[in-house]
Amino acid sequence: MGDGFLSIFKSKAMVIKAAEFKESDKIIWLFTEKLGKISVVAKGAKRSKSKFLSLTLPFCFGNYVVFKGKSLYTLNEGEVVNSFQFLLSNLESLTYASYLCELIDIALVEEESNRELFKNFITVFYLMENNAVDYELLLRAFEVKLIISAGYYFNLENCSICGKKINTSNYISFEHLGGLCNDCRKIGGMSVSYSTYNTLKYLIKVPIENVYRLTLTKENKYELYKLLSNIIGDSFGKRPNSLETFDFIKGS
Repeated sequence: MGDGFLSIFKSKAMVIKAAEFKESDKIIWLFTEKLGKISVVAKGAKRSKSKFLSLTLPFCFGNYVVFKGKSLYTLNEGEVVNSFQFLLSNLESLTYASYLCELIDIALVEEESNRELFKNFITVFYLMENNAVDYELLLRAFEVKLIISAGYYFNLENCSICGKKINTSNYISFEHLGGLCNDCRKIGGMSVSYSTYNTLKYLIKVPIENVYRLTLTKENKYELYKLLSNIIGDSFGKRPNSLETFDFIKGS
């Protein structure tokens, strides 16, 4: 909602992407609590003494006041809550933070509010800052929450084809986004270990701030990455490329 007759909005938000715009301006993409993802022009933000300089840095989390124009929003003022600039200190944390921002950019259309996803998104950054949880586990947990928030429902309790109750399974269908019983597994999908199957069930149910209780094996991490990467690609039509670049650098 705007304030008064002017289309002025105030919301908590994080910078998920930024680009140069005209001679001294920037355009930033904010993931906001109230408005969802929006494009915002920050006038003069490229100048070294600009009051908007810190507010337009990648991963900056703050309170933003924006004015709605004909097509884009314009940044009026803001206050930094946490710049999360520690994430720039090493390639791994930078890559994972960039990946999270890419996920939001790919999954959300502009001006589609999703407060629960926003809360989970910011929570992940604070958990990364406190080094409280394994980064890979955090990413997998957030991917699960993102997929669910987009309206896709994981059904791992019953066979996603015949509806039969599943007691133990290690087969998941990409097409039906659910488990498959032994009779239906020939239809196709991905085979995972029993522990990975149960880990996914846990990630669906647990609040993201409690995932620190979980420990993943190397096998779990690999299988969840492959599984969720395929689901994200199928669901949103595109996959972030940050992790692939990181894997290439690590392997070179």
